[in-house]
Amino acid sequence: MTHEQYTVVAADEAAMVQLGARLGAVCEPGLVIFLEGDLGMGKTTFSRGFIQSLGHAGAVKSPTYTLVEPYRLQDMDVFHFDLYRLGDPEELEFMGIRDYFGDMSVCLVEWPERGLGALPSADLVITIEQEGRGRRLVFGAVTEQGERILRLMRTESGA
Repeated sequence: MTHEQYTVVAADEAAMVQLGARLGAVCEPGLVIFLEGDLGMGKTTFSRGFIQSLGHAGAVKSPTYTLVEPYRLQDMDVFHFDLYRLGDPEELEFMGIRDYFGDMSVCLVEWPERGLGALPSADLVITIEQEGRGRRLVFGAVTEQGERILRLMRTESGA
């Protein structure tokens, strides 16, 4: 499914925030990012670094109960989804899910498997797993846009 992959280990919460910021530094409008991992793996922490790196100065909270938190930023809209409590993917159709995914928005989706069939495909899939006391993040590019973003991220890190 994925073409190119990039793996990195985050030792702690600060490293997770920084990784999110690194992705934010090279992201572009139209990007769809799926965040996969068990509860407590740091998906929202990663998202906080990403969203704040794009200029959001306030808190970034998990949209567990609202399903989506919108962030209106200068150059684009960022929509942070958490589908953990989603009962049925059809609920996404009722909330107008397709309206969120556009050329001038970036969508971060936690628990994307719960929205199967209602979500567009991802450009990047980030899988987060336990690695000692830290986390291993595997960035997988699914589209050409995703591959371009991963190349930029590798260049930024010197990898």
